[in-house]
Amino acid sequence: MFTGIVEELGVVEALERHQRGGRLSIGCSYVLSDLPLGESIAVNGVCLTVVDLRSTGFSADLSPETLERSNLGALSLGDRVNLERSVTLSTRLSGHLVQGHVDGTGTLEALRELGEGNWELLVRVPKELDRFLVYKGSITVDGISLTIASVQDGLVKVAIIPHTYAVTNLAGRKAGDRVNLECDMIAKHVARLLEHLRLPGPL
Repeated sequence: MFTGIVEELGVVEALERHQRGGRLSIGCSYVLSDLPLGESIAVNGVCLTVVDLRSTGFSADLSPETLERSNLGALSLGDRVNLERSVTLSTRLSGHLVQGHVDGTGTLEALRELGEGNWELLVRVPKELDRFLVYKGSITVDGISLTIASVQDGLVKVAIIPHTYAVTNLAGRKAGDRVNLECDMIAKHVARLLEHLRLPGPL
C-alpha cells in the first residue's frame, strides 16, 4: 500500500526484455535507507518487488501483466521515474490510499504553465475508467496522488503545485506520453458492488 507521495526520482539504468516479462534496474539513494530484499516499492505508481539490492539502486522483475498495463516497458536508459516505499502503520496518509495496481494508461494531452511555478495537467483516460472519476476525487498519475479539478468527455484536469512539479518526473513529460493511472480504490469497490446489487421491485 502507498500514498501517492513521491519520495525520490530514480533513474533507469537497465531494462531487460525477456520472452515473458523483464527486469528493471533503477539507480537511486534515498529510498534505499530501509529497503529490504523482497520489499514492495512503487515505480511510476506500479507496485514492484525488490529482487536485487545494490548500494546505488535496486532491480525488480516485470510480469507480462505489468508490461501490458503500464508504461514501464517503454522506459529508456536515463529516464526518470517516481519512487515511493510502501507505507507503515505510523506513516502519515498525506495523499490517498494507493495500491500500486495500475488500472491502465492514459495519454498526456497537455502540461500548461500557469505562472509562479503552478501547472495544469490534462490527461485523456480510457473510456472504461471514466466511471471511477469524480470532481474533487483522487487519481494517481505515474504514482502521484492528485485531485481531479474537472473531468469531462474522458479528459481529466488536475492542478500541479510547484513542489509536486519539482520532486516528480512531470518536468520531463510532453504531450503524447503514456502515463500510468490508478483510480480511487473506494470508487472501484463501490462500482463493483453496485453492478451486483439487485434492488427489490415495487411493493
